[in-house]
Amino acid sequence: MPKLNRWWIAIAGVCLQMALGSAYAWSVFRIPLSREFGWSITQITWIFLISWFFLGSSTVVGGLWMKRKGPRVVAMTAGLLWGGGVFLSSFSAHRLWWLYVTYGVIGGIGLGMGYIVPITVLVKWFPDRRGLITGIAVAGFGAGALFSAPAAGWLILHVGLMPTFAYLGAAYALVAIASGAFMQNPPDGWTPRGWRPSAAQISQRCDRDYTLGEALGTWQWWAICFLMSINTMSGLSIVTQASPIFQEMGKATAATAAFLVGIMALGNGAGRIFWSWVSDLTTRKAAFFMMYLVEVALFWTYHSIHSLPLLAVITFILVMCYGGAYGITPAFAADYFGPRDVGSIFGLMMLPWAFAAVFGPLLFAYLRQINGNYTQALYLIAGTMTAALILPILIHPPLGRKDADEHPAGAALETEAEAIAPE
Repeated sequence: MPKLNRWWIAIAGVCLQMALGSAYAWSVFRIPLSREFGWSITQITWIFLISWFFLGSSTVVGGLWMKRKGPRVVAMTAGLLWGGGVFLSSFSAHRLWWLYVTYGVIGGIGLGMGYIVPITVLVKWFPDRRGLITGIAVAGFGAGALFSAPAAGWLILHVGLMPTFAYLGAAYALVAIASGAFMQNPPDGWTPRGWRPSAAQISQRCDRDYTLGEALGTWQWWAICFLMSINTMSGLSIVTQASPIFQEMGKATAATAAFLVGIMALGNGAGRIFWSWVSDLTTRKAAFFMMYLVEVALFWTYHSIHSLPLLAVITFILVMCYGGAYGITPAFAADYFGPRDVGSIFGLMMLPWAFAAVFGPLLFAYLRQINGNYTQALYLIAGTMTAALILPILIHPPLGRKDADEHPAGAALETEAEAIAPE
C-alpha cells in the first residue's frame, strides 16, 4: 500500500474503533432476549461480561502478533472475528451456550485484537500528540454505540431479533476490515517534519524502547496497570448501573433514564479526548492525579444526591473520568517504555483490566442487592480511589532515562530523520 497522510490513517483508526465499540450497545438486546427465550437478566449480562473478559485477555495477543505480521493483518483478522462472532450469534435461538461462544468468546477475541491496533499505530504516527491522538482513537470505541444502538433497535422491530445479529455482524465486519486495511506503521526513523519534544515531554519519557519482558520487570508497568484497573472498577460500576441509579436515586422514569444513559455515552467519548488533551498539556501523571481527585470528591458525596439534573451532571463527569483513563494510559505506556513495543506492553495491561472490568460491576451490584441502596458500594469506591491517589504522585519514568538538560533540543529522544511522509 502506498504511503498515506497520517491523518487518513487516524480517521481509519477511529472508524475501526467505532465498529468494535458497537459492543457497548449490548443492553439493547437484553430485554428482547429475555422476552423471546425466557433467559434471566443475569444469564444475558454474562454474555457481555464474557466478551469484555476476552477483550482484555486477547489484547496482548494482538500486540504480539503485530510485531510479526504488522498491524494490517491483525486489524483485518480482528474485524472478521468480531463481525463473524456477531453474525454467528444469529443462530443462537434457544441456545444460550452458543451466544456465549459466538458473541462472547469469538467476538470478544476480535474486540481485543482489534482494539490495540489503532492505538499502537497512531502513537507512532503522532509522537507530537500522543495523548490527544490516542484519546481520539479510543473515543471512537466509546462512541460506537451511538450508531449501533439505534440501528439495532430499528432492526429488531423490523426484521426480528436473530436476523438483527446477522445484519449487524456483516456491517461490523465490513467496516472493520475496510478500516483495518489502512493500518500501517510509519517508516523506521520517521518523525513529523520540524517537531522536537519540549523539555516537559522529555522529562516524562524514557530514553530507549523497552521490550515486554523489560517493562514487566519495572514497578512502573504495574503501577500504570493498577491506575487503569482501579479507574475501570470504579467507573464501569457506574456505567453498568446508570439506568437504575437514575431511576432509584433521581426518581427518573424508565424512558428518561434510557435517554440519560445515551448522554452518558457522549461523556465516555468526550472524556477520552479531554483528559488526553490535558495529559499533553501537563503530564500523564498529573492528568491521572487530577482525574482521580475529581472522582474522589464526587464519589464521597454521590450517595446524597437526589436532584435528577444534578445527578445527571455528576454522573456525566464521572463517566468522562472513566473514559479518560483509556485515552491517557496508551500514551503513558509509550512515554515510559517507548513506542516500539507499546502494542504488547499496553496490551498486557488489559489482562488485569479484564478482571477489574468484571469484578467491579459485579461487586457493586451485589452490595446494592444486599443493602438496598448504593451507599456502601460508593463509599468503598471512594475509599479505594482515595488510597490510590498516592500512585500518580510517586510514579516516574523507569530508571535509565537521561535528564532533560542532557537533551537541550530533545533531539536524542526522537530520531532526527527528515519526515518522509506528509502531514
